[in-house]
Amino acid sequence: MPCKIERMIFPMVISVLLVFLFLLPSCGQEPAPANATHNFNMMDDTLLNYNKGVMLTEDREIEDFIFRYHWKMTKSPTGLRYFIYTRGSGKKAEKGERATLQFTVRLLNGNLCYSSVVDGKKTFKIGYGGVESGLEEGILLLKVGDKAKFILPSHLAFGLLGDQNKIPQNASLVYDVELVEIK
Repeated sequence: MPCKIERMIFPMVISVLLVFLFLLPSCGQEPAPANATHNFNMMDDTLLNYNKGVMLTEDREIEDFIFRYHWKMTKSPTGLRYFIYTRGSGKKAEKGERATLQFTVRLLNGNLCYSSVVDGKKTFKIGYGGVESGLEEGILLLKVGDKAKFILPSHLAFGLLGDQNKIPQNASLVYDVELVEIK
């Protein structure tokens, strides 16, 4: 009979010892200093200021580009620049519909990234992602037959990473689009 009790107690003792061994190292640690939160706030402020600087620099580059080409563009609250240079007479684009476009995508330096001539027309469901948020925003301004130029700052395009192919990180994009069809 003592053997059964020993067999039951032994695993419990081992379990208690293991828990004790895992908790023991944390007992000697001191609490975080009161200024640790202050250090995190300083780091947040530094990152915030850095990001503001990056966005201001990108905004200046876009404005310089627009000035060089003498384009009269409108700036949306999100930072999308656009102008419609040919007015169509078709149906207006709305969320939930499938848009088909002919397009070119260039960087601000003029390098061609993508084109419907090479890559085929672009078709996507408006409001469901799958394309750059700036492109979706711009398409909602158009009717079938409209031709427009959009400048997407990086945060409305492919952001910090680029598209891992032809569009580099933090790139502003210049779209030349024609809304061909809405279904």
